[in-house]
Amino acid sequence: MMKTLNIKLYWLLAIIITLAAAYYQRKTGPTYAKEINITLDGRKYDIELPRSHAGDDACPVEFEIPDEDVQGKLFYRKYPTNENWQAILLKRNGELLTGSLPHQPPAGKLEYFLEFSTRNGDLDLYENNPVIIRFRGSVPGNVLLPHIFFIFAAMLLSNFTGIIAFMKHPKQRLYGRITLALLLLGGMIFGPLVQFHAFGEYWTGIPFGWDLTDNKTLIAFLFWMMAVAGNRKREKPSLTVLATIIMLIIFSIPHSMFGSELDHETGEVISGMVQLFLF
Repeated sequence: MMKTLNIKLYWLLAIIITLAAAYYQRKTGPTYAKEINITLDGRKYDIELPRSHAGDDACPVEFEIPDEDVQGKLFYRKYPTNENWQAILLKRNGELLTGSLPHQPPAGKLEYFLEFSTRNGDLDLYENNPVIIRFRGSVPGNVLLPHIFFIFAAMLLSNFTGIIAFMKHPKQRLYGRITLALLLLGGMIFGPLVQFHAFGEYWTGIPFGWDLTDNKTLIAFLFWMMAVAGNRKREKPSLTVLATIIMLIIFSIPHSMFGSELDHETGEVISGMVQLFLF
């Protein structure tokens, strides 16, 4: 009875850790919309500024602002360039102010900021620190959904396995092998397929590039390979705990940081942290 209760507590702790890491990644990642609060003529609004767009169409930008006296402009240019800013007027559609950012090739980026005109003056949003949006191709559901499922399952099982390994539970070896299998499916098989549909390349990590998403998946996979191999002949729970900690750390890194980026001059896609040295 006590062992059953302990296992349930271990699962609960693993779920909490996994959800907390996923929430942190979502809130800090550069691919998710930037959520901000603004005040226009004394009224507060919650708006979202997109930072990622998939597909072959322009990226819609819209804000629910019922006050018809409020008007807006959208300024954008290719990133990273010193081109002149292009400006478009936001159109009113009932309670919405709407506009769009022009479509870019996969991994192409734009930077943009907004200007709202009110009865009491103008409000500039992010003129000195523009929002950056990256475009990508559409990923089919039969590729994206398995990738998300297997990666999330691997993260959950990794945390659970690390907990029971820390508690010297003998089944940590079995769950370690399952974790490795899930990581293989989600990160090393479906991951490259997602990358290909989104940016036209199957793998942009080592040894072909420095894409952080690919490389952190590779690091997690290698550490879990080491943990599973080290536990084959006799139990080495410390290796399992180490693999769990490494995976938790790297999968808490915001998704798509230092990701692929299109060089607008050459038309080439530059991968990962190499951009730090070029720009």
